[in-house]
Amino acid sequence: MIKPLPLITYPNPILKQKSQLVLEINQEIKNLAERMFSTMYHQGGIGLAAVQVGVLKRIIVCDLTYEIENHHHHHHENCHHDLEISNSTQQCFINPVIISSSAKTAVCKEGCLSFPNIKADVIRPETVVISYLDLEGKQQQIELTDLASTCIQHEIDHLNGIVFVDYLSKLKKDILLKKLLKNGKL
Repeated sequence: MIKPLPLITYPNPILKQKSQLVLEINQEIKNLAERMFSTMYHQGGIGLAAVQVGVLKRIIVCDLTYEIENHHHHHHENCHHDLEISNSTQQCFINPVIISSSAKTAVCKEGCLSFPNIKADVIRPETVVISYLDLEGKQQQIELTDLASTCIQHEIDHLNGIVFVDYLSKLKKDILLKKLLKNGKL
């Protein structure tokens, strides 16, 4: 597996910046997507936006079903053993746009790799339809529901400089962020 990229975590201000459109899907973009998948797998996430690895491009990777085989946890900062991934359903979304969303909402306990060890209930539309480019540059459209819908909305928010704690009341947000900083997780 490709070496993962360093993960950007709160309170890094880049997380609040808006990402730019990808104008050309070239080998550099394909390599970035591959390294983003590697980063997501190594961090144990199901979705990752390019801004979370310090790149302000409108690229998202998701994989809701993968399993890590024969994984031994090593707690060394620079230890990047190969992970064996199975049951993968990798999806890469370039320049994704939500074109419709359901009136029906769902509550999901969300976490975020850029906000380690905190979770909070977020209300989002249950179903969304998105338009995007795939890694071959083909225009695609897909309807997503449940966890896939929550994941893509969370990641598109990242591309727009919005993080999941922005959906919380000021009090709840302050409590979680203080807990995050106090626990020295950053």
